[in-house]
Amino acid sequence: MTVFLDLGQRPDEPGPPIHGPATYPDDVVERLSADAATIIARYPQSRSALLPLLHLVQAEDSCLTPAGIAFCARQLGLTDAEVTAVATFYSMYRRTPTGDYLVGVCTNTLCAIMGGDAILESLEAHLDIAPGQTTADGTITLEHVECNAACDYAPVVMVNWDFFDNQTPTSARDLVDALRSGQPPTPSRSGALCTFRQTARTLAGLPDPDSPGAGPVGPATLAGLRFAHEHDMAAPRPGAPTDSTPDETPEQAVAAESVKDEPAPAPEAHVPARSSTTETNPDEADES
Repeated sequence: MTVFLDLGQRPDEPGPPIHGPATYPDDVVERLSADAATIIARYPQSRSALLPLLHLVQAEDSCLTPAGIAFCARQLGLTDAEVTAVATFYSMYRRTPTGDYLVGVCTNTLCAIMGGDAILESLEAHLDIAPGQTTADGTITLEHVECNAACDYAPVVMVNWDFFDNQTPTSARDLVDALRSGQPPTPSRSGALCTFRQTARTLAGLPDPDSPGAGPVGPATLAGLRFAHEHDMAAPRPGAPTDSTPDETPEQAVAAESVKDEPAPAPEAHVPARSSTTETNPDEADES
């Protein structure tokens, strides 16, 4: 029987993987090139700047476009295909225009147990949009997000990747109403909420110098540290042996030093033959 598989993007992604304008006006290229030079100068190899450059062009367009892909490629001496391969791998790079506030609701295990599913359903009904869509006024894009390691204050709603902890359907509706009215509330763990484009510039390594920075750290986040202090626990000193790592003999140290700069061995093309004992009676081999 012949089976045909349809390969490509998800059905809910419109158009080609990256779509939009193909080029930037000259004044935009000049402005972005100055920012790109600042970013690239931080890296010994220019292509290492690709991820922050993608955030830079996302700040320009609110998503990735062929113009942004081409700009990154020209700055780093890469092909458009090489940049696109990276850009389509990471979920933080958007493929469709994004509102001023990207509202993400976590429904992974703990957040779901604590009410994340109800929050997402409530926001879908309240905003009259589905995940992946943007409100008609361009203010809010709603999305379902995977775990963001904020389980200490579940259920969590993220706005432009800033945390809003201990949410309920009611508080989440109040949150998006405040965003749409132009009065963004202060996130749980940072000093102020930025727009999506401002956040993208921060992720590109070009933060607003007047940004208030991080907010307070809550007691649930510090519970492990408190326990460690109360029980006089500390991390081992660098280089100190641990219970699971025996002391290294002088001979082992010399051997390790002699091969430290050599590449790891390549995979072997053959599978070692099993012993005759294992082949004849695997149970006896396990017992031995």
